[in-house]
Amino acid sequence: MKVNGRTALFFGIALSLCICGCVKKDGEEKNKIVIFQSKVEITTQLEAAAKAYQAETGVEVEVWGTTGDDYFHQLRTRLATDQGPTLFSMVPGAEAAEVGNYLENLGDLPFAGNIAKGLVEKQNGKIVGIPYTMEGFGIVYNKNLVDPALVRDYNAFVGLLSQAKAAGINGFGLSQESYFLIGHILNTPFAVMPDMQAYMEKLARGEVKMAETPEFQEFARFYVAIRDFSYNPLEVNYDKECGDFATGKTAAIHQGNWCYGMFADYKPDFEMGLMPFPLLGNDKLAVSVPAIWGINSQAPGGQKKLAKDFLTWLYTSPTGIRYLTEEFGFIPVVKDVISTTLDPLSAEVSRYAMEGKIIPWATNYYPAGIVDVHLVPVAQRFFTSKMTEAEFLAALDTAWAKANGR
Repeated sequence: MKVNGRTALFFGIALSLCICGCVKKDGEEKNKIVIFQSKVEITTQLEAAAKAYQAETGVEVEVWGTTGDDYFHQLRTRLATDQGPTLFSMVPGAEAAEVGNYLENLGDLPFAGNIAKGLVEKQNGKIVGIPYTMEGFGIVYNKNLVDPALVRDYNAFVGLLSQAKAAGINGFGLSQESYFLIGHILNTPFAVMPDMQAYMEKLARGEVKMAETPEFQEFARFYVAIRDFSYNPLEVNYDKECGDFATGKTAAIHQGNWCYGMFADYKPDFEMGLMPFPLLGNDKLAVSVPAIWGINSQAPGGQKKLAKDFLTWLYTSPTGIRYLTEEFGFIPVVKDVISTTLDPLSAEVSRYAMEGKIIPWATNYYPAGIVDVHLVPVAQRFFTSKMTEAEFLAALDTAWAKANGR
């Protein structure tokens, strides 16, 4: 058949429209979801879980890879160009807020109500993020040297430090790395407040000052006690901090459940635990989640349902739970889900969370770059001088103002 140019153009346009329509229709009806997530260390295990899910349900799950270095930039670009995945991960707090327009309401997931209190991500009262797992930090302590029941306030904390020093043992350890020096420990005065985020917003605008806030005044007292009774953290890196604890040279360190793996080579001959940092009598661990799942609200309705079905399988089915706890190594976030593989510190994080005895991570809401650029220099000056409590707090206020462009 002879085809002239106009006819060819007509058929070309028609074919293009058909293809576009078919792709869209196929995208809505295809029994498949796409996952894009940031934790590269579980990529292989997640791909195996995806195959297991397909074997059980017939639904194909494609896992996109990432280098991890610029994951969030890749995610934003894909979402903005309508090439986004069905199911994706992000960091709770600032990242979740940035992609808030792409987050589906997940309140109808059948297990959402059984997630430990305070761990889901909410926006405008709606659940939009499901936690991967949880992590917690506070005081990691040697049970032979520390009784947590006796260390519940400032005076008791100072007593622990002075008694340990008299016995030739370091009572409490920090280390020189930015978050281990000041980023994490500074979390507590924010997190024990009745409305942490409201205070942080006022602090950013310069409407309040740490120097005039009781929680920070108390924090400064603790920080001075650490300087006066413990080793200089600027001379200790993370490896040495953990090594000194594992060998009984330090009674307690400010760390999280992630550091347990550091102790394996030392084979400690004592039991250890994880307790709250007792600022103003605080009895709660700082617990949060490293990443959350979100579902692309711009995806077709059928795709969103398939993604919700996958999450439900992952968090409630025997196979899914096995992958979460054994293959991914996650601490369960759903009540009544038991992991038999948790180390002692992770078990403590889980216990505190399930009992509702947790405070949030203010660190998720710190101004970008503030720890390394602004807070670390203050801490370094503090540990190399006799800076007073008032001078320390004034320096923190100045650092916070600079980080917020004031």
